[in-house]
Amino acid sequence: MQVAERNKRLFMQIGARSDALRGKNCNKYTFHVDIPNTVMVNAVGRALVRQNMVKDKKFFTLTADYIFGHDLLNAAKRFFAANQGNLIGDELIATDVTDFSPYLLKIRQAKPDVVCSNLAGNQVTTLIKQYAEFGLPYPIVGFNLNTADAWAAGDGNLSGTWPTVWYHTLDVPASKTFVANFIKKHGKPPENHAWIEYISLKIMAQAINATKSTETDKLIAYLEKETEFDILKARKGHFRNWDHQLMQEAYPFTVKPRGEAKDQWDIIALGAAVPDANEPLESLAPTREQNPCSL
Repeated sequence: MQVAERNKRLFMQIGARSDALRGKNCNKYTFHVDIPNTVMVNAVGRALVRQNMVKDKKFFTLTADYIFGHDLLNAAKRFFAANQGNLIGDELIATDVTDFSPYLLKIRQAKPDVVCSNLAGNQVTTLIKQYAEFGLPYPIVGFNLNTADAWAAGDGNLSGTWPTVWYHTLDVPASKTFVANFIKKHGKPPENHAWIEYISLKIMAQAINATKSTETDKLIAYLEKETEFDILKARKGHFRNWDHQLMQEAYPFTVKPRGEAKDQWDIIALGAAVPDANEPLESLAPTREQNPCSL
């Protein structure tokens, strides 16, 4: 992002989810395609509220000890405070941790109602497997999970409610076509990173075709008009002009019981899209008051 700003060149940021990148660190040359941490927290949070798993419940969180994890924890704290959930403990987890037994023992002593993962990457998979082995009775949920990490957990290890930005079982014609073509070429379904790379390139192609230019200023002006893009979801997406975040649907998901998956990629049961169809796409995103972005 800093290099893009220094060189005055458009940068499409398609993987990082930290709110801070769209907030205090934002700049006019960067556009963000993936959902931010606040949206992931709110997507899962809505599902938990519907299940009566937040109000007056005790939460214990495990948080990745770098900007992404800290950022995710802050979003979670805002959600707990707004919905009368109680955070009774949090442990910061270094990025090289592979043995979670000391933290699982602390969880056992704390006796929370819900355990929440604010981790990323293969640490999520490692935690899930060890949590299943420990046999703790407290439901575990998470505010971040990528498809490949869910698949890597294996049948029967993953449980709880998690967020995703897209999944290959989505019942949308354009999405189904993309999935069928991907499977035909690669022999397996696409995970969320494949989807986001595909739609990001489609967005850029649309912008270049519409402006008949690759000049940064013209492309930024086109994107800032809040132009709509087909992103293989029921609702089209658009970039918010004041922080350059792509406004789009997200999905909570749960996990199919052991033995119900048809194959290694069929372990996830996708929930209904959020926000609801009658709500603005911005309703789960950080507000201007919460987001200190200044372009």
